Amino acid sequence: MRAVIQRVREARVRVDGAVVGEIGCGLLALIGVANDDGPADVSYLAAKIRDLRVFDDEQGKMNLGLTDVGGAVLAVSQITLYGDCRRGRRPSFDRASAAEPGRVLFDAVVCELRDNGVRVDTGTYQAHMAVELVNDGPVTILLDSRKEF
Repeated sequence: MRAVIQRVREARVRVDGAVVGEIGCGLLALIGVANDDGPADVSYLAAKIRDLRVFDDEQGKMNLGLTDVGGAVLAVSQITLYGDCRRGRRPSFDRASAAEPGRVLFDAVVCELRDNGVRVDTGTYQAHMAVELVNDGPVTILLDSRKEF
C-alpha cells in the first residue's frame, strides 16, 4: 500500500458537488492499494498514519502526532498512486488492485485507524472526487508498506 500524507489545516472531498468527507486540523491521506497487498500492509500503513509526528510542538519542531493535536484523517482512495510511467506517456496500472479487493483493504485501514481512536472521514471509493485542502507547511510525506521508496 502507498499513501501520500499531507498535513492540513482543513480538507474536504466532494462527489457531484456534495461534501462527503471533511476535517479540520489533521492529515489528508491519499491511499493506493496494490494487487498483492494484504493484512500486514494494512497494519503497517494505519500505524504509520496514526503515529506520524508531523505536527509542531511548542518549539516549532515536528514532534507531535494526531492524537497530541486532536487531529483527524481524511482518507481518500487513489489508484493512481500505482501508476507506472517509466515507459511511454500513459501510466500502466498493472500493479493496482482490482476494485473490490482494493475497497476491502482501504476500508480495513480506515477501520484500524478508527479502532485506535482516530477520527476518520473518507471520500467515496471509485467515485470521481474533488479534493480541497489547505496544506499546512506545506508538509507532504510519502509512505509505502513495501518500502520501495
